[in-house]
Amino acid sequence: MHHVEQFYGLPTYTFSPFVNPVDLPDAASVAWRFQCGELPREADHRGRAEVYWERFTESVDLEKVRAMVFGEPWYGDSGFADDNWLTGLAPRLTGLEALFLADLEDDESMISSLYLEDVAPVLAAFPGLRELAVRGGEGLEFPVTGHASLRVLRVQSGGLPPDAAAQIAAADLPSLERLELWLGHDNYGGGTTVEHLAPLLAGRGKPALRHLGLQNSPIQDELAAALASAPVVARLTSLSLSMGTLGDEGAEALLTGQPLTHLRELDLSHHFLSHAMMLRLWTELEPHGVRVNLTASQEREEVDPEWDEGDGRYVAVDE
Repeated sequence: MHHVEQFYGLPTYTFSPFVNPVDLPDAASVAWRFQCGELPREADHRGRAEVYWERFTESVDLEKVRAMVFGEPWYGDSGFADDNWLTGLAPRLTGLEALFLADLEDDESMISSLYLEDVAPVLAAFPGLRELAVRGGEGLEFPVTGHASLRVLRVQSGGLPPDAAAQIAAADLPSLERLELWLGHDNYGGGTTVEHLAPLLAGRGKPALRHLGLQNSPIQDELAAALASAPVVARLTSLSLSMGTLGDEGAEALLTGQPLTHLRELDLSHHFLSHAMMLRLWTELEPHGVRVNLTASQEREEVDPEWDEGDGRYVAVDE
């Protein structure tokens, strides 16, 4: 994993407490990234973060800030320093539309070790939030009954807690257009099943949804079989089952289930499909204008279709 270079259509700009405020970019022109490693280490990470945060709030026109990206030390193996740092500024962050929580690279913290918390207070504090991206999974909770403005939700995880996946699936998000869930492996806190996602697959609570990504999963064949008859698919313009263990069984279910020719894109990259199945997907869908991404998994371009389930297949991101 790498730091994001763009977020919410804006270039990221890492705030430095040593830059003269007059030399900072316009507050609305960048996604502000917070990484306070430059400051001298004080009593602990919390003290260092406090100094950094105070300098940011004194230097930038907070009312104009549109997007924020949080890195170290706000997130890591020990969790978020204090969510009040953010929610406490809600009365001044009146233009905030996008948040990325836990933008850390592998050498800072492995994705499965990133500790997250209940995101409900953040969503409640910012009712105008349009995009929320979260990296990690341990400790994540999403007990949100609804949020009227959220249009994009991304959770990048090596092991998304099943309860969190179920909460997201059941949430009433009437404006949500894009949902991407990296479900991850049960060895790293995952274990989401088709049953956890039932409200989502049934098309409940998210009438504006146009892109669905159920990615990075070891049960990709089961998910494909469920999607083959899921009501939510009919309203989508793009579908992603990338980064997981999709094999010929799952692809067969997709092709023999409900029509997919209304899709603009079907992303099956990082798969374990035979060449014959790849050719069949292309020939059955591409002539209808469906862009099919069949970039193979990194280490194998093709597996034996007779492989036993789970024998040698792997998700793209786990630990």
